[in-house]
Amino acid sequence: MLRLDLMRLGREGSIRIEARIPSEDPLWQDCEVPFAGPVGIDLRATYAGSGEVVVRGTVEGDVRNECRRCLREVPGHVRTELTMVFADSSAEGGEDDGDVRLYNERAGDLDLSKPVREEVVLAIDPYVVCDPECRGLCARCGADLNTEPCTCPEREPDPRWDALRALKEE
Repeated sequence: MLRLDLMRLGREGSIRIEARIPSEDPLWQDCEVPFAGPVGIDLRATYAGSGEVVVRGTVEGDVRNECRRCLREVPGHVRTELTMVFADSSAEGGEDDGDVRLYNERAGDLDLSKPVREEVVLAIDPYVVCDPECRGLCARCGADLNTEPCTCPEREPDPRWDALRALKEE
């Protein structure tokens, strides 16, 4: 877990958080893109003058994507710069609007795990292709068109379109 000690942050004004989270950690469960190794996290948390907590830094790691056309494994790397703002939920007008997350200042610590996970998942490209010329899989038989030709029989034309074909031929 990525915990930020708010008491220490109040005393020091700025805290650096470094971690290497293993790929099998429950934090990455249901992430859809498996990590190929540990995910490196380097964050700096500071108090803003308005009482908000600002967390900035980088998260990076190797991923094992799947080509969206042929389903081959495609190694990749994700590196994202994070800037997250947390406001005390007891402050007047405190609303979680997506840009500013809420936290309870009296809780003593702030769990950064879920916000970091959200940012990393959004940074991963969901449309990875192994090669721009990838031909993918046959929709009928599943043959990998990059390595073998499709052996599906030619489909008979749908008879419901005969009237339209006749108009086109005239």
